[in-house]
Amino acid sequence: MAWVGENICILQSSGHASKVVGAMPGRTCRSPMSISRNVADNLAEVRERIASAARRAGRQPGEVALMAVSKTHPASAILEAMAAGQLLFGENRVQEFAGKYEELKAAGMGDARFHLIGHLQSNKVARAAELFDAIDSVDSLRLGERLNEASIRLGHTRLGHIQLGQGAQSGRLEVLIEVNIGGEAGKSGIDPASDELQAVLEAHSRWSALAIRGLMAVPPITPEPESARPYFRRLRELRDHLRARSGLQLPELSMGMSHDFEVAIEEGSTCVRIGTAIFGARPHPAAEERPG
Repeated sequence: MAWVGENICILQSSGHASKVVGAMPGRTCRSPMSISRNVADNLAEVRERIASAARRAGRQPGEVALMAVSKTHPASAILEAMAAGQLLFGENRVQEFAGKYEELKAAGMGDARFHLIGHLQSNKVARAAELFDAIDSVDSLRLGERLNEASIRLGHTRLGHIQLGQGAQSGRLEVLIEVNIGGEAGKSGIDPASDELQAVLEAHSRWSALAIRGLMAVPPITPEPESARPYFRRLRELRDHLRARSGLQLPELSMGMSHDFEVAIEEGSTCVRIGTAIFGARPHPAAEERPG
């Protein structure tokens, strides 16, 4: 059972809202339809846009995962999205998500998965490996080494990792390599032309607790969505090149946000990260915040 806000209880089955069940003392159950429809309506609209973009590209809508970027939004907003059937979420900061985790856990997280998509500081590695189902922002060989060590120390028993995800079948923490696809100074991500990118791929064979699943990128901010297309295409071509060279499958391409995700899907994205189009404007700015 998940409690949303002050007095709404929802029975969740496999992460989806179901029938209303008995109330806890002092609380009143209401129908799931009485929850604020804003998040649910926004999710429905985004899903339809994802499906349309996939069909235009000759792809199946099921090939593209929707990640709801919940950074800076409260746990109650995440629970609303979960009640609408959303299971995949992206968070930007370890400390912020740690503050939401207990509330989410108490409500019942079901099959929901949480990925870290923001820059990971070295002193937060152990906590990140414990809290998150995946780290989508590995931007250096050193960070990968530390994540692997932290995951080994956890004994491959991280929250939810054993039963969820392909890489997680062996207890490995799934990761994406973040690429600075636009070559922007001061932006996180590995230079696609650097030796470090190859070094990270080669390290995979000795990382017993990590599974590299693909690439992630945040292209330069452009006024028109179409202007991001060359960056998305470049990331896909880079993935194809690395796959052929390394022998790794690298099935995931995390690219595309609220203003350009349809273009990203047309260029091969397997996961779009949507924040504003689902949750609305963020209630407060976050340090090292990335657009969503």
